[in-house]
Amino acid sequence: MTKVSPIILILALMVGTAAPAGADSACEDPLGCVEVPHGDPVAVGAMLVVSGAVNYLGEDTLGGVELALLDREYTLLNHEIELVLEDSLCTAEGGQTAAQRLAADPTIVGAIGTNCSSAAQGAIPIISESGLLMIAPSNTSPSLTNSDIGAGGSHLPGYFRTSQNGLIEGMRTAEFAKHVLKAKTLATIHDGDPYTSGLSQAVAETFADLDGGVVFQGAVNKGDTDMSSILTEIAVHQPDVIYVPLFEPEANFFAAQMQYIAGLEDTTIIGGAASFSSGFPENTGEAAIGIYVSGPLVSGDAYDRLLAQWLDEYGSDPPSGYHAHAYDATNLLLNAVEAVALVNEDGSLLIGRQAMRDAVAATEGYPGLTGRLTCREDSPFAGDCSPGTALAMFQITEAEVYDDNWPPPVVWNFATDSFEDARPARA
Repeated sequence: MTKVSPIILILALMVGTAAPAGADSACEDPLGCVEVPHGDPVAVGAMLVVSGAVNYLGEDTLGGVELALLDREYTLLNHEIELVLEDSLCTAEGGQTAAQRLAADPTIVGAIGTNCSSAAQGAIPIISESGLLMIAPSNTSPSLTNSDIGAGGSHLPGYFRTSQNGLIEGMRTAEFAKHVLKAKTLATIHDGDPYTSGLSQAVAETFADLDGGVVFQGAVNKGDTDMSSILTEIAVHQPDVIYVPLFEPEANFFAAQMQYIAGLEDTTIIGGAASFSSGFPENTGEAAIGIYVSGPLVSGDAYDRLLAQWLDEYGSDPPSGYHAHAYDATNLLLNAVEAVALVNEDGSLLIGRQAMRDAVAATEGYPGLTGRLTCREDSPFAGDCSPGTALAMFQITEAEVYDDNWPPPVVWNFATDSFEDARPARA
């Protein structure tokens, strides 16, 4: 895919079928309205990481957004579609800046993003206060849909996501370690990010509930390159499994250096979806062989068509696993616009902001690529729309390290495989 450098990406535009016209209307929405004059585009925001070490996440998501717009021939209610892209990086500061820019634009009807949970924490207060909504395709931190602020939650009105809640991924990962790998002891690592810390805690709590021994819970810093100290600490406990949901490049350094630490020769790494990228095995090298990585698993005829379209448009396979979630998020947003927009006699649109939020929140059983989406309102799942079924455990092989194969083979499908009488996955 061609890298996107401009802040604003204006998509090629085509004309579609007009929506039924009505009398001119006044805005009665409590949060105000987006007014789209006749001949002006409908502006959709995107807060994605398009620079830095994890820009593959933004590239993957942007492709899903673009293909959803392509399916609509880049039009909505007889208006052109304009995609306004902001780099949210993978930090709270980046998310805050991206959200401020979109919130300052009165033409934005809603936003797709962010990629990283840390960026979402920076963006959510601004998006919520401005009356906008955001639909995140790859946030998984449990705190983001927990509206109990006093208990560490950060959910506010206007935040939704099509990615699975980390509580689900953490639970399934711990079950895999205990029942499939037959692990008795577990260590976890995080880097202080809400994504990595939330998942590590969820894995540790579930593993303990399964009568497993959580022998070590530690942290590294973003930017660390020498992992020998933390690895030596872990080696004292000789855990059967280390759960490592770190991003690149820290995940690469951790895995590559672990092979040289005495006491960890028989320890297995399980990585999170942050390592579910085609670059992880290549950048880690031989040490990546045998590592388990949890990540999205999407299938079906509609998804196969999306992959074929991706290859035709971009000439390669998607670099990560959340493009289908981005496709679904884009359709939820555009469906909401179609559902609530008032079309005046001259073709201009009046789009209520609270009406947009209500329309997305009312989503029930939507047949997305990633499953039937139903948006919840109960904390700690407020804004969660994913059924959490499009998830699997993969294992990296020599083909991913040396032959550019991607994705790696599935060793456990959390939606269909039973943990009862499970045999250990192949090494």
